[in-house]
Amino acid sequence: MTQSRSDSNPAAELPQKRILGIHQKRLLMVLSGVLAVAVCLVVRSYWWPTAPVRAQTAQEEAPQPDEQTPPAKTSVPTVTDVVATVNNQRILRSDLAAVCRRNHGQEVLESMVNKRLIVAECRRQNIHVTREEVNAEIQRMAKRFNIPVDQWLKMLKQERNLTGEQYADDIIWPTLALRKLAGEQLIISQEELQREFETEYGEAVRARLIAVSSADKAKRLHAQVLAAPDRFGVIAKNNSEDAPSASAKGMINPIRRHGSYREIEDAVFNMKDGEISPVIHAGGQYVILKREGLLSARPVKFEQAAPRLKEVLRDRKMRAVAQNVFEQLQKDAKVENVWNDPIRHRTMPNVAALINGEPITIHELDEECISRHGPTTLEGMIHRMLLEQACRRKGVAVTDDDLQKEIARAALAGVKPKANGSPDIDAWLREVTKRQGIPLKTYREDIIWPAVALKKLVGDKVEINDEDLHKGFEANYGPRVRCLAIVVDNQRRAQQVFEMARKRNTSDYFGDLAEQYSVEPSSQAMRGEVPPIKRYGGKPQLEQEAFALQPGELSGIIQIGDKFVILRCEEYTKPASGITFDMVRNDIYEDLREKKLRLATADYFENLQEQATIDNYLSGTSHEPTRPENGRSARNPKSSSQ
Repeated sequence: MTQSRSDSNPAAELPQKRILGIHQKRLLMVLSGVLAVAVCLVVRSYWWPTAPVRAQTAQEEAPQPDEQTPPAKTSVPTVTDVVATVNNQRILRSDLAAVCRRNHGQEVLESMVNKRLIVAECRRQNIHVTREEVNAEIQRMAKRFNIPVDQWLKMLKQERNLTGEQYADDIIWPTLALRKLAGEQLIISQEELQREFETEYGEAVRARLIAVSSADKAKRLHAQVLAAPDRFGVIAKNNSEDAPSASAKGMINPIRRHGSYREIEDAVFNMKDGEISPVIHAGGQYVILKREGLLSARPVKFEQAAPRLKEVLRDRKMRAVAQNVFEQLQKDAKVENVWNDPIRHRTMPNVAALINGEPITIHELDEECISRHGPTTLEGMIHRMLLEQACRRKGVAVTDDDLQKEIARAALAGVKPKANGSPDIDAWLREVTKRQGIPLKTYREDIIWPAVALKKLVGDKVEINDEDLHKGFEANYGPRVRCLAIVVDNQRRAQQVFEMARKRNTSDYFGDLAEQYSVEPSSQAMRGEVPPIKRYGGKPQLEQEAFALQPGELSGIIQIGDKFVILRCEEYTKPASGITFDMVRNDIYEDLREKKLRLATADYFENLQEQATIDNYLSGTSHEPTRPENGRSARNPKSSSQ
């Protein structure tokens, strides 16, 4: 099921995608780190900074040659050509440009074309956006997130490496220009406002859900829950294909009006508490719902909420409207992509694209790529160089066969195996290259190669003993504690909530308290329902408290970091039946080995970084090897920006 909006409907989150393999997770984390800043998301895919990258710190401080100094030979890199050094080995700007273009050239070129088109259209229509308008919009955005403007700009710099000037000129200005070009397309009707108000402040239904992909299976489960309504949660836990809600006995976030699936909303809002729906076909899944209760509308007046909701709706419309504007501009213009046309590229090697005959050069494309992706790409190149240097020192070679084996391992973890049990490498590479939009060479060179190199550098140092294996078996196949949880952010509030829960110790009242006081969004929305707690799951303090409880018993106040947790034990799940330790010993061993190997490689790479001399001129930072200081490691930065 695809969700058409980001702020509602629990049923729209079903079913969850297959759990990604470790490399795909890493791929997503590295290559899709996106700051959710409302309208910025709309414009960013079309518009990005065009100003040349600022001179690096080392360049700014370098003395200017006097008139008598002969020019440097072009075959020898100058100071301005070097963007980083790693243990005295240089990374040139041309190298950085080549990698940036390889990884991001296509998307950046498209944004450059769109940028030229919108600037030309603004000139044609005599549209102007003033500095006052830009500053007012920046203030509005900061106010929307309830932080001062200076803190907002500081966050943008830290999270997206966007300076205040870039944000104003290259994000806010085009956003306002698009609004003016869009004109009446961004007008919000009274009906749209009313629907949005009902979604955010109106009634909502608490419900449990079972979602499966087979109509026959749905019919069988429907008969079971009709025969035993009180067992709906247990049946959902054991049979629903939506793992997150199954782990909470089918409980989902409250369903609100005007979300993604009208069929689901119509059903639950017309049911009675405790009633079970018929099988509903929605979003490619077969869904059964049990209504738990109705949440009253929030006491907010429409007039008070309307201005903010109008902004929300306008920002949401921007993506579709921007797309329409650009499609029309592209239709009216003659755009030629030279870079992706092998024949044209041979005849025009220095041209990336032509817009109505005007060129975007390869040099301009390179500079744009560096402006947009240079810092993160250079960081990756530095990491790669550290690994290459370590491989040379240890005589380690990474072969094509090594890469292919690692891709096969990632495929086995990331997509369904073939019928004979072998990894479906082709399907996995389609997932990576087509759905994630990552070039195959980028995946091999920037994701797979470093993983293989680290594993070979670490070697076979991972030890797994019998105790580890038995803990792994207990974690995966042993009993779990199903608890309700309330998470609060200060001890005084935790004591107040604990006292209220103790005076009236029932599941329903504990759920009411979770809904009112929990600061953790999921436990608040689901009235305290959290996934069952297992042993050896990585939270020893929480696990110890949970497994010491009896059904119906409250825990004390458990401090986890800066949060305070109160648990109510509901029941213990039974261990997996029919599975013995010997049956799964090898699987547990491989799983533990992979986890320990990841930890070992992370430690090894961290040590490589600590012991390296790195000068990053693009970010203006330097690092020298750590040295023991009173038995501890100490950093020795060369610059105050480290």
